[in-house]
Amino acid sequence: MATLRAFNRTYTRRLGLLGPHLDDSPFTLSEARILYELANRTDPTGAAIARALQLDPAQVSRTLKRFSGRGLVATRDDPAHGRHQLLSLTAVGRAAFAALEGNTKTAIDGLLDSLPPFSRAALLAAAETITRMFENDASPRPVLRSLRPGDLGQVIARQAMLYAEEYGWNSDYEALVARILADFHQSFDPAREDAWIADIDERIAGSIFLVAGDAPEVAKLRLLYVEPAARGAGVGKMLVTACIERARAMGYARLDLWTNSVLTAARHIYEQAGFVLVDEVPHRSFGKDLVGQTWSLNLQNRSPA
Repeated sequence: MATLRAFNRTYTRRLGLLGPHLDDSPFTLSEARILYELANRTDPTGAAIARALQLDPAQVSRTLKRFSGRGLVATRDDPAHGRHQLLSLTAVGRAAFAALEGNTKTAIDGLLDSLPPFSRAALLAAAETITRMFENDASPRPVLRSLRPGDLGQVIARQAMLYAEEYGWNSDYEALVARILADFHQSFDPAREDAWIADIDERIAGSIFLVAGDAPEVAKLRLLYVEPAARGAGVGKMLVTACIERARAMGYARLDLWTNSVLTAARHIYEQAGFVLVDEVPHRSFGKDLVGQTWSLNLQNRSPA
């Protein structure tokens, strides 16, 4: 809440949105938005503009009357609805809009030019993300995809950072993940192995890897993780289910995994999928005293839903 309010204060101040006129024009912010709708819609009605901008219809009506009085807007009867008035900009209105657009572009260019290139790129990316979030009517759903260049490095970095933050593990874990994924990449066998990235709104939300085991009939589930912001959205279950189904389709008889007892959320997913705990061994790793666990799933039986 505080972060969003601070952003709003900074945004409105830097863009001059609280002033009596927008970008050295004769228009207020709400008037400029209505003018924009008139310029970019074909024969809109006042009601349609009010709905699009979520403004009070009476406020829009008053603004349109002022525009008409200044010669900016022309009206004509709607042949399909006799009580409706269709709106369009006059030549004077189009000139006023063009001047406003030019002033706005100059103001935005000035704001961007005041920033160093790295900050400018970050600002534009953040603006794109904010726009996409507010324009999506429904919560974005997780989508599974195959690996792309750069994914392995991101998985290594994110797992190392998350386990350091959440469990205090040191960089030994990062080195372990890096070795596992380097081996996976170098010896990858598409007939026996696979990997999945879960994306939410085009951002990585988690990953999982299916790796050939030491015995021909055994595969390993490795490096399941889910980003904190994506937890509770079913990402972990989706990843584990994909891994199990692919292992079964490849003809494996058993799927094993190794984890640690502190990773309770992951263990719960494994139990729900039908994995059984077969071994526990205390060990000292990643700067912590841990209990390593081996879990196993018989793929010749259907796992529970």
